Amino acid sequence: MSASRPAGPALPVLTKRADFLAAARARRQGTPGFLLQARDRGDQGPARVGFTCSKKLGNAVARNRAKRRLREVARLGLPGKARPGWDYVLVGRPGATAERDFAALCEDLAFALRKVHK
Repeated sequence: MSASRPAGPALPVLTKRADFLAAARARRQGTPGFLLQARDRGDQGPARVGFTCSKKLGNAVARNRAKRRLREVARLGLPGKARPGWDYVLVGRPGATAERDFAALCEDLAFALRKVHK
């Protein structure tokens, strides 16, 4: 039996390597829980989000746990604050993303979005 979560709009996800690389060359803001990379695509399409966790975070279990937490933070925090036409990439941090308090991760996202959009 799977746990149910409130239904919300699905966030469009980045899948192409070129999109991740373009976001890495654009604006970035570090937080204690993760690094946010953001790029204005120049169109008015929906905001898209990507997630990445390197092997520095640990084994596959640790990386997947960190990505699940980042996905949930983005699902809760981006719909009201993300700008149309922007790509966002959340990069997990070793020893922080998987262990940091979830409320603190949500605050980190709000802070990083404010800084990126200044």
